[in-house]
Amino acid sequence: MDLNDTPEQASYRERVRSWLEEHRAEAPPNTGALEGEYLAARRAWQAKLAEGGLAGVTWPREFGGQGLGPIEQVITQQEIRREGVPNILDVIGVGMLGPTIIAHGSDEQKVRYLGSMLHGDEVWCQLFSEPAAGSDLAAVQTRARPADDGGWILNGQKVWTTNAQFASFGLLLARTDPEQHKHRGLTMFIVPMDAEGVTVRGLRQISGEAEFNEVFFDDVHLSADAACGQVNGGWTTALTTLMFERVTIGLGSEGLGYQEGRFAAALKRDEAAIADPGVRARLGEIATDLLALRFTGYRMLTALQRGQIPGPEAGLAKITTVNAAIAAGDLLADVLGPEALSPDSEWGYMISFLPGLKSAGGTEEILRNTVGERVLGLPSEPRLDKGIPFSELRAKEREAVV
Repeated sequence: MDLNDTPEQASYRERVRSWLEEHRAEAPPNTGALEGEYLAARRAWQAKLAEGGLAGVTWPREFGGQGLGPIEQVITQQEIRREGVPNILDVIGVGMLGPTIIAHGSDEQKVRYLGSMLHGDEVWCQLFSEPAAGSDLAAVQTRARPADDGGWILNGQKVWTTNAQFASFGLLLARTDPEQHKHRGLTMFIVPMDAEGVTVRGLRQISGEAEFNEVFFDDVHLSADAACGQVNGGWTTALTTLMFERVTIGLGSEGLGYQEGRFAAALKRDEAAIADPGVRARLGEIATDLLALRFTGYRMLTALQRGQIPGPEAGLAKITTVNAAIAAGDLLADVLGPEALSPDSEWGYMISFLPGLKSAGGTEEILRNTVGERVLGLPSEPRLDKGIPFSELRAKEREAVV
């Protein structure tokens, strides 16, 4: 296996590097609260990246992308990280929801939404998780019923919604036919976040920010063309989003800055840490996981490049990314002491942010079950919901408890 750039990839990397070096002075700081002037600066920087061809690298050219492959996308992320400038603001929209609209949306939806999404004019959020339907996404209870004018009336609640506080639109999964099996009777909708009846409430994190939100929908009217994909066929559409979500998170260790060399360099500044075999052993375990993750990512990229659909390994990569980074944060805090948690520290935000990331893209327990069943061939857990209409599930669950 040759892991070096091909001549074409090396040429592409050089073009990306040259563009970033030329425009480095126009970039905002790499960190900051996503509000006010800094939020506006991040929008402008995403537009600049899009103009330079560094946003939506894998999107088709007719929608503003470059029509390139996932390897070029990773090269772009590597060079952005190398230059020390921010990535695009709307990773969720461009990385997960835009590809879903490209795959399942109508021609009118693609024309209306994709350009403004790519350039950061309209940021998007993903409205999936609910208080009683997190990793078991098919258990969503948010309802959309037909309206007299051919549209839809939406009622329900979503939670852990990133960027909802400044998003223009959200891609939402709702139940449209409760008499069908829970994986059926679902529909994906494009929801304007400023629609009457939409309420966004921030969830304060340990970092002090409210990046996540809970969102309430009270008789929100959606137009007839709000459905993205087939009505009552939303599970297929949702799986497209989840595939891109897990690939984005699973391949994101370098882009997020979770690199063994960066952690080693920080520890190296402490002479006592260098001499401590326990510290070296812990760092070695973290580095081994991150290196294994990198090569697993290369395998995933190869599969994507060949047109294959990523399998459960994307979920396993997500688990490894988050747990290795949490272990690195714990080690840095043990070695550096309170300094690691200082607001001025490069590690403080990472340490406080990572516990929340454990739930993104599915909890660790659900992802491990998926790997166990689909990769290792272990028997699946007994299920009560097979072939049962969603409207009858609660009664069946109560019967099983009794």
